[in-house]
Amino acid sequence: MELRNRRRLQLLLIVAIFAGSVILAAGMMLSGWAPSAHSYGQPIEPERPLARMPVKTADGTAFAFTNRTGAWTLLALPGPDCAQRCLRQLDLVHRAQIALGKQADKVRLVYLGPVPAGPAAAGFGKVWVVAGTAAAPLRGLRATAPDSVSMVLVTPSGRALLAYPAGFDPARLHQDLQRAVKVNL
Repeated sequence: MELRNRRRLQLLLIVAIFAGSVILAAGMMLSGWAPSAHSYGQPIEPERPLARMPVKTADGTAFAFTNRTGAWTLLALPGPDCAQRCLRQLDLVHRAQIALGKQADKVRLVYLGPVPAGPAAAGFGKVWVVAGTAAAPLRGLRATAPDSVSMVLVTPSGRALLAYPAGFDPARLHQDLQRAVKVNL
C-alpha cells in the first residue's frame, strides 16, 4: 500500500472514531438515557425556584436563598410537633454539616416552621436559622407525621434540588453535602 493511501486511511479511521462517539452520544441522549445519579436525595422534578419565595426569619428579616458566596441551603421542613425524634434528626444534620470541616460554611441550615419547645431545644436558634413562609413552593415536601422532619437541599442560585423525606439517613445526606460543596451551580 502506498504511503499516501495509508495516511488517508489513517485519517479516515481517526475521523470515524470521533464521529462514531459523537453519533453514539447523540443517540443515547435522544433515546432518553441519562447517567445514573449517585445522590441519596430524591430529585425534585421539575426543580422549584425558591429565589423569590418570601421567607422571614424569627427576628423579622428577609431570608434570601440566592447568595454570591456559593453557600447551599439545607431546609428543614418539620411535621407537626417537632419534639425528641425530630430534634435528634436535626442534631444529626448539624453534625453532618460540621463534618464538612473547612467547607461547613458552604451549607446554611434553615428551619422552616415554629420553634421547637422544651429543654431539648435549648440553643436551637444558635445553630439553625428559624424562619417561616406562607408561600406554597414547598408543598408536598414537608413531613406530615408528628415528631418528624424532612429536608430539602437548595442550590446557591435558589433552586430546590433534592428532597429527603422523613426518616432519611443523615450519613447519606452528609455524602450528598460533600459532593454539593465541591461544585458550583
